[in-house]
Amino acid sequence: MTAEITTESDPGTLLLVDGSSYLYRAFHALPDLRSPDGFPTGAIHGMVAMLKWLRDKIPCEHAACVFDAKGKTFRDDWYAEYKANRAAMPEDLALQVEPIHEVVKLLGWPVLQVPGVEADDVIGTLACAAARGGHKVVISTGDKDLAQLVTPKVSLINTMSKPPEVLDVDGVIAKFGVPPDRIIDYLTLIGDTVDNVPGVDKVGPKTAVKWIAEHGSLDGVIANAAGIKGVVGDNLRRALDWLPQGRRLVTVVTDCDLAGHVMDWPEFQSLAFGDVKREALLEFYQRYGFKTMRKELEAELAGDAAIASGDLFSEQPAAAAAAEPLNKHYETVVSREALDAWMAKIETAPLTAIDTETDSLDGMVARIVGISLSVAPGEAAYIPLRHNYAGAPDQLPADEVLARFKPWLENPAKLKLGQNIKYDTHVFANAGIDVQGYAHDTMLQSYVFEAHKPHSLESLADRHLGRHGLSYEDVCGKGANQIPFAQVEVNRAAEYSCEDSDMTLHVHQTLWPRIESDAGLRRIYEEIEMPVSQVLKRIERNGVLIDAAVLQAQSQQLGERMMQLEREAYDMAGQPFNIGSPKQIGEVLYTKLAMPVLKRTASGAPSTDEEVLEKLAEDYPLPAKILEHRSLSKLKGTYTDKLPLMVNPATGRVHTNYAQAVAVTGRLSSNDPNLQNIPIRTAEGRRIREAFIAPPGHVVLSADYSQIELRLMAHISEDVNLVKAFVEGMDVHRATASEVFGVKPEEVTSEQRRYAKTINFGLIYGMSAFGLASSLGIERSAASAYIERYFARYPGVKRYMDETKASAKAQGFVETVFGRRLWLPEINSPNGPRKSGAERQAINAPMQGTAADLIKLSMIAVQKVLDEERRATKMVMQVHDELVFEVPDAEVEWARAAIPKIMSDVAAMKVPLVAEVGVGPNWDEAH
Repeated sequence: MTAEITTESDPGTLLLVDGSSYLYRAFHALPDLRSPDGFPTGAIHGMVAMLKWLRDKIPCEHAACVFDAKGKTFRDDWYAEYKANRAAMPEDLALQVEPIHEVVKLLGWPVLQVPGVEADDVIGTLACAAARGGHKVVISTGDKDLAQLVTPKVSLINTMSKPPEVLDVDGVIAKFGVPPDRIIDYLTLIGDTVDNVPGVDKVGPKTAVKWIAEHGSLDGVIANAAGIKGVVGDNLRRALDWLPQGRRLVTVVTDCDLAGHVMDWPEFQSLAFGDVKREALLEFYQRYGFKTMRKELEAELAGDAAIASGDLFSEQPAAAAAAEPLNKHYETVVSREALDAWMAKIETAPLTAIDTETDSLDGMVARIVGISLSVAPGEAAYIPLRHNYAGAPDQLPADEVLARFKPWLENPAKLKLGQNIKYDTHVFANAGIDVQGYAHDTMLQSYVFEAHKPHSLESLADRHLGRHGLSYEDVCGKGANQIPFAQVEVNRAAEYSCEDSDMTLHVHQTLWPRIESDAGLRRIYEEIEMPVSQVLKRIERNGVLIDAAVLQAQSQQLGERMMQLEREAYDMAGQPFNIGSPKQIGEVLYTKLAMPVLKRTASGAPSTDEEVLEKLAEDYPLPAKILEHRSLSKLKGTYTDKLPLMVNPATGRVHTNYAQAVAVTGRLSSNDPNLQNIPIRTAEGRRIREAFIAPPGHVVLSADYSQIELRLMAHISEDVNLVKAFVEGMDVHRATASEVFGVKPEEVTSEQRRYAKTINFGLIYGMSAFGLASSLGIERSAASAYIERYFARYPGVKRYMDETKASAKAQGFVETVFGRRLWLPEINSPNGPRKSGAERQAINAPMQGTAADLIKLSMIAVQKVLDEERRATKMVMQVHDELVFEVPDAEVEWARAAIPKIMSDVAAMKVPLVAEVGVGPNWDEAH
């Protein structure tokens, strides 16, 4: 699957499998496959192979395999003949259904079956909710009905085709002839014989596509039915009364009630992949005659066989690990003599892996429950400090142990290693220890080496060592039954924590030589990712001061404005109604006020989504009031009400977490709370920044790179005209308009400048003529002409794009100016849409990635100067291309001059880097 290049946080991919569809497809692909005792196994084999392939090829941490539940669904109530012609499930397939459900769970996949709801509707509900939450969604299916769910965030993959077929928006258009938002109209016209949903008689795909193209939509076809000639026209007119019901039946419902089936939505933690239950899976393979898979799993289990004895553990490596056997020796340290021995080991070790076990996942408040150490693969120790369950063994006093560790931890000459060291530095800081000497972080090594893959220690050990250990859920449990780590039995905790330190060191020994041998990757790792990790830790601990009273006042004002909007809406509607209810809004707009229906929901009801209301607001005042109310409600619920609750009572500040190894371009993401997505497009949204304040005697200073990606396009492409525009300090959008429209810069109109700005940014993101036409609201031919004129005036940009695509196809990746490697797995895909998407990414990724590198280099450089000059100025936030500081009054003039200069001088470019600075009592006035 093509990795998506994002400019903000990338909260992850949700992988959904249409299990019911694959049951039949796998069965018909391997109808005669049987176990030695004659039991049919073709469908089981097909499902297992497909699920293993998906988990290997589409890296993600959350998924579900969705099956139809037994019994009727709501569609049977809508239409008694629904699926009436479908033959009974073949007996040989029916026998395999229960084993399939069993093996799917053994493979670690969450399984969903919702009584009364079809699998398609469960998938549709999950996909739409995840996409609204900013997640990417991949749906594995061969069912054309699900093409209606495809959006820029949601794609389909059919693993049964060779090669696997992926459908994004362009792919749906290429395959069906209509975009995803017209698939429902298309299916309504042609019908669905499998589900016994009639369409228009004699109307097939070609006619449906033709009609939709001519009339825009099914509603357009219906409105013009009288003018459609011939037999098919007669058939259409005879079907007019049926078509609304047909549309309702083929529409995937996206608002099903999944309560009790999917917990803690939308974080979907209950849909997290589980561990493969290997012993039970081996027994399953033996029972059903899976020879090849059984042999592979036997080899894996043989390598992982463990012998436990008291506090000492030993085991052999997995089959894929190093050729030399790895004998594990794990010790639980509960005596001062044992502690002395391990202190002596780490004092002389060239590199020590260290890991903390804590009572919280929030590093800012977490206390240490135990510490593990490893000085060589297979050799590790666990020091329990605060295990407090009944029968827990005596443990060394925590304060005493931490006091022993403090000199070693704070000695920069004693080199240390960890997995996600930023978290551990917070944990030690909570105990009054300022750790120095972290030389390596395996999470960041993985991020630099292969950003497009998962970076958890479990994934790294599996991928690079063939090793598997206990998971956190293995020792603490899941969900409501999960226990604090302090209540985990000490020997069990020791095995888990020792494995973490041991595998961290082992992974490092595998990954580091690969990075070390590549100058570009080594630079990214040593000069950017490792040092910025420590800067981020300081920013997080600094936190940002919040004026809760300002937010409370804004909440009150927003609430008052919302009440006023409700009253105005009631007057316009001629009646009161629930302004937060789509159903009641629909009744008012469409039933009472007879506004035109522009789109329908999955259930067939007239839509009241944002896009529809924006269109209606062009002609009617009431939809505009509803839209404004929705916007204010979101601001109030997400920010003005919530942010004060996230203030740390000990500091009076909000402390976000910056996720460093998420976006493949190198950009940082912010969470708990997300400070990078505070809205700025509306006045009310921008006002939220007023609550981010400086303490008395200080100001807030914001330093923001200006037009950074356009400047980087000029630098990378070396286009003479584009470079000239920036070197001479011209308005680059005016300069582009002058070039494209053939007028003098001073004669450029505001409309021409707007067009040029869209072209400048659009081409950076690989925008096509079709996309540009949509953005500007012009004909495609005109957009094509603008692009041709642009490339004629900026030939260096066209050359860069062509050369970059060719290089990406040859190498499989592109690089930033500084050497960050951005992989493009689909750049040579035989699938046209996937290949086109990868080509667009190839063009844009070097600029996004270089911008990410530059802001990180700036953070490092600015912090270095602050430390060297012993300034009291603090960095408190990083938001995309912006750095935010808390500056004492006495240092304001210095900061105004020094910080933008440091940022501008952080790298030598062919065009000047410009950082614009603002100062004020709060973030809004400084920005």
